[in-house]
Amino acid sequence: MGHIARKRFGQHFLADAGVIDAIVAAIDPRPGQALVEIGPGLGAMTGPLLERCERLTVIELDRDLAARLRRNTRLDVVESDVLKVDFAALADRLGQPLRVVGNLPYNISTPILFHLLSVASRVVDQTFMLQKEVVERMAASPGNKDYGRLSVMLQWRYDIESLLDVPPEAFEPPPRVDSAVVRMQPLPGTQAVDPVLLGELVTVAFSQRRKLLRHTLGRWLEARGCDAPFDLQRRAEEVPVAEYLALVAACRVLQ
Repeated sequence: MGHIARKRFGQHFLADAGVIDAIVAAIDPRPGQALVEIGPGLGAMTGPLLERCERLTVIELDRDLAARLRRNTRLDVVESDVLKVDFAALADRLGQPLRVVGNLPYNISTPILFHLLSVASRVVDQTFMLQKEVVERMAASPGNKDYGRLSVMLQWRYDIESLLDVPPEAFEPPPRVDSAVVRMQPLPGTQAVDPVLLGELVTVAFSQRRKLLRHTLGRWLEARGCDAPFDLQRRAEEVPVAEYLALVAACRVLQ
């Protein structure tokens, strides 16, 4: 369509009609919902989404693509780095919680996920195309080699479901990795913990995956005077999310 993909923006445009239909069907957009698409690019998903909803907010960094998108009067185009977008303010402006979708730039997908983590209470759900390896880490269970910091930090706030795998040939230009579509739904009644403290605790726990936690997390807990009951004779990947949350809550009280 006369646009050359820009490597610095991590642009890989979805081009497979079957995959697009499957993603839009999984999102199931309805008129009146506050739908936000991150990185619409050439509009492969934007058009089918608009067919099923009245309006759509899109966030696009590439100014050439943003100018092209503005030609559609049913689009509210936010020309910005997604990491600088205030999603809470966007939810306020749209008057309801957001449904966030998109084919995320793979080079900054994890920072985007953490940026949205802080506004999970203002979101109905999130449906993203990501590198398959990242989706596997997001959804991994304890005891799995993919279970790590990302798993714990996201599963604290979301129910995570991998929906479908997408091969490189579905994109133009094709990426060098397999992709997958994931649905993230904020959990109701999530345990209130300090996200900064949780992030620090989990980072320390997984800093040396092969060592028992008494060699890593044990020292961290001791330095903070936290003596809450917790089995340190395990590796980080063996500990369920709920136990990390209970530990960080206890540390907050005891420190």
